[in-house]
Amino acid sequence: MWKWAPRQSGDIWAETVARPLPPARPRQLKELNLPLYKAHSPQIGMRRYFIDLLTVLSNRCSLCPTARHLAIYLLDLFMDRYDITVKQLYVTSFACLLLASKFEEKEDKVPKLEHLNNLAYMCNVNVVLSKKDLLRMEMLLLENFNWNLCIPTAAHYIDYYLYASIGENDLHNGWPITSLTKVKAFMEKYAYYFLDFSVQDHSFLHFRPSLIAAASVCASRICMQISPAWTTQLELLTCYSWEHLAQCIEMMLIYYENDIKEASNIKKEVTIQHQQQEVMENLRHGATTQVLFQQSSYHPLAQHSASLSQFQSPVQDLCSAYRDSLQAHRPSTLLSGSADSSLHSYAALQASLQPSAQSLHVQMPIAVQVALGTEPSHCISMAYGSSYFSGCHSYPAGCFDG
Repeated sequence: MWKWAPRQSGDIWAETVARPLPPARPRQLKELNLPLYKAHSPQIGMRRYFIDLLTVLSNRCSLCPTARHLAIYLLDLFMDRYDITVKQLYVTSFACLLLASKFEEKEDKVPKLEHLNNLAYMCNVNVVLSKKDLLRMEMLLLENFNWNLCIPTAAHYIDYYLYASIGENDLHNGWPITSLTKVKAFMEKYAYYFLDFSVQDHSFLHFRPSLIAAASVCASRICMQISPAWTTQLELLTCYSWEHLAQCIEMMLIYYENDIKEASNIKKEVTIQHQQQEVMENLRHGATTQVLFQQSSYHPLAQHSASLSQFQSPVQDLCSAYRDSLQAHRPSTLLSGSADSSLHSYAALQASLQPSAQSLHVQMPIAVQVALGTEPSHCISMAYGSSYFSGCHSYPAGCFDG
């Protein structure tokens, strides 16, 4: 069993044990042994496509950020050393993702071959992976990196830096921060945004991974308008001053502004397309409404009043004549029972009916005329907002009076 020797004055070893280095420092020492990226790959023009492919695959497989960044870094270093065909680049990308997930994730989260083939089909990748090809590529990658996958990336530092990303004395827009929890949550989103954005451009590979992580935190503080942009505590933690981070931060902010402009242009295009669709839908809806609620073929009440009066008065006259004929001839009929009185009453009734039949001009079936006893509801023009460009678009709509 080891026994620790008492500390002596001037004992450098004892002072080192008494003041252990932060967890990030050993990784920063490993950065010194990282291979130099030269950007000599003949397929460097296709790098962005394969980086996006690895990002989509890692998100589909729910891999951690460290596994995704390690897979991308392995692919960058391997492409920088060899001239690889496009078909082999697909196999290399999947093999890098498998190696990174085996190194960073738990065993149950490592993607299976069948799942990778399904994801490749969903991503329109015309490559069917085989177990033999993947194993062969994995062996080639491991031999190329001397079986050492303990390579630090910016994702390995970011969580450590985020713990000190917000301090109690920081100000937001010149005012004290009221909720550190909410601000730290937004800071984490911004930092991972810049971290994921840094892998899309190979020019960031010229910076150390720890510097990229520190610049991501500083750029996030600038975007969130937190002052000061870089504190003494963060400088002591990351071992980087503002002068060390300035170039990387400037690149990140330039890409951030371009990304904001591109997103704004896309939003405008989508808004214009949506407005055009609304205008077309309103036009189609207006045409349908005009067909359904078009002006009635029947005449208004003022035009029907004459025919209705002609229809109602003959009926009243007919009933009155029939009642008068019965009252005038009832005694003679009951006393004498002759057929003349009956014929007279029938002739009177027929005579009273003939003028009425001649004066009645029915322009439509009687059932329709009876149904039009009440005034039909007319159509009114109501104004509805059609779009953001045009003020309103008028089309008929039904009005039902009480």
